[in-house]
Amino acid sequence: MPIYEYACKDCGAEFEKFVRSMTSTVEAKCPNCGSTHTKKGWSLFGTGKTDGGLGSLAASAASSCNTGGT
Repeated sequence: MPIYEYACKDCGAEFEKFVRSMTSTVEAKCPNCGSTHTKKGWSLFGTGKTDGGLGSLAASAASSCNTGGT
C-alpha cells in the first residue's frame, strides 16, 4: 500500500495516510483540525537494503530534489 504525505492548508499540519490503491480517490482529513483542505506531497519509500538497490536510488533522488517547494 502506498503511503502519501499531506499538508493541511488550514492549520499547516503535516501527516501521512495509507492508501489501498494508487488509483483510488482518497479524501485526506487532517488529524489535527479535521479539515479536508489538504495538499498531497511526495513520499519516498525504503527497502531496508543497503546493497545499492532501489533504496540507494530513492535516497540519491531525494538528495537531488529542490526542497524550496511551491
